[in-house]
Amino acid sequence: MLWLLVPFVLFLVAPPWVNRVDPVVVGLPFLAFWLLVSTLVTPVAVWLAYRGDRRLMKRRAEVAK
Repeated sequence: MLWLLVPFVLFLVAPPWVNRVDPVVVGLPFLAFWLLVSTLVTPVAVWLAYRGDRRLMKRRAEVAK
């Protein structure tokens, strides 16, 4: 479930430190590039959290049998 902290950090904690116009990455100011990458990384982090939780639920179901 720690994977769910990734979007929080990417969107709320990091922007004050990455809020810069330079460098320009792929034609975007760095902050815009950061937000684009963060948006693409968020579903991966949520999927990893889901996958980890699914394993935990499977183990709990096996123990309960």
